[in-house]
Amino acid sequence: MVGERAPLPEALDLQQWRLRITGEVAHPQSWTYNALLALPQVEATHDIHCVTRWSRLGCRWRGLALTTLAALVAPTAAARFVQCVAYSPRQHDTSLPLSVCLEHEVLLAWAMDGAPLSVPHGYPLRLVAPSRYFYKSLKWVREIRFLAEDVLGYWERAGGYHNNADFQHEERYISGNLSPTQLARLRATGDARPYQGQVLLSLDLHHVQWPGAQLAGMQLKNCTLAGSDLQGVDLRGANLTNADFQGANLRGADFSDADLEGALLMGADLRDCSMRRTRLAAAEFWRPGQPPARVAGLDVQDAAVDDLLEAQLAFLRRHGVVPPA
Repeated sequence: MVGERAPLPEALDLQQWRLRITGEVAHPQSWTYNALLALPQVEATHDIHCVTRWSRLGCRWRGLALTTLAALVAPTAAARFVQCVAYSPRQHDTSLPLSVCLEHEVLLAWAMDGAPLSVPHGYPLRLVAPSRYFYKSLKWVREIRFLAEDVLGYWERAGGYHNNADFQHEERYISGNLSPTQLARLRATGDARPYQGQVLLSLDLHHVQWPGAQLAGMQLKNCTLAGSDLQGVDLRGANLTNADFQGANLRGADFSDADLEGALLMGADLRDCSMRRTRLAAAEFWRPGQPPARVAGLDVQDAAVDDLLEAQLAFLRRHGVVPPA
C-alpha cells in the first residue's frame, strides 16, 4: 500500500539507532543495532497479504522473534496489547493483541529473501505480522510498548482500516459508516458535499446514475460503484482505495491526483479519462476471463505506473497507454 518511502534520518544512523521496549514490562530495555543483531536470530517463510488485494507468497524473512524480546523484558500480567512506533515523519504506529504477537510468529526483520531490506521497505528493522494484512507490519520500528489497553494505529485512525486486519476474514475496513437514510439520499442525488472531509467506507453505490458529479477530494474507500454511470465525473484528488468500478461508465472522468490503489477497473469504460499523477499501485484493469477496461485515450502522464503489478502494466503497454519498456 502507498505510504511513506523514507523514515526520519535518525533511523539510518546505526551508531545512534536504538530499539526501546517500555510499558507493562518488568525489565524495560534498550538495544543498539549491533546488540540486537547479536541476539538469537531466526529465518522463517511467511506470505505478504496487502490490503489492496495482492499477495507475495513464500517470502524468506530473517530477524528476531518477538517472543525472544518478550522473554527478556517480562511482560506483566496487565499487558494485553503491543504497540509498535516507527521512526516516521507521520508518526506511524500500529497495535496487535499480545496473544497474536506471541502465538503467530511475529518477527522483527532486517532481511528478506537473502538480502537486507531496502529503506522504503523498512530497513533497518520492520515488524512482520504474518497472520494480518501488511499494514500491521510496521516499518522502521523504534519503540515497542506493552499496554494494558489497546491504542488504534495510524491507518486505523486516519483511514478507517480494520483494527483486527485478519486477511483470512478479509478484515480490510470498518463497515459502511452512513445511515440507511444518508446512503439512500447519496445514491439518489450524487450530492457528496455533506461528506467533504469525511472518509466514506464500504458503501454500496453500485449502479448509481451520477454523470458529471462533482466528487473532487472525496474519500470513497472500499466502496462499490460497479455498473454505475459516472461519465465525466470529477474525482480529482479523491481517495478511491480498493473501490470497485467494474463495468462502470467512466468515460471522460478526471482522476487527476487521485489514489486508485487496489481499485477494480475491469470492464470499465476509461476512454479519454485523465489519470495524471494518479496512484495506481495494485489497481486492476483486466483479469483472465473478465472483460478488460476500455482504455483508448486514457492519459496516465506522471502517474505511478511503476507500482502496478506486472500483468497490469503489460496490459496498458499492449494498448499503447504506457510506452514500451
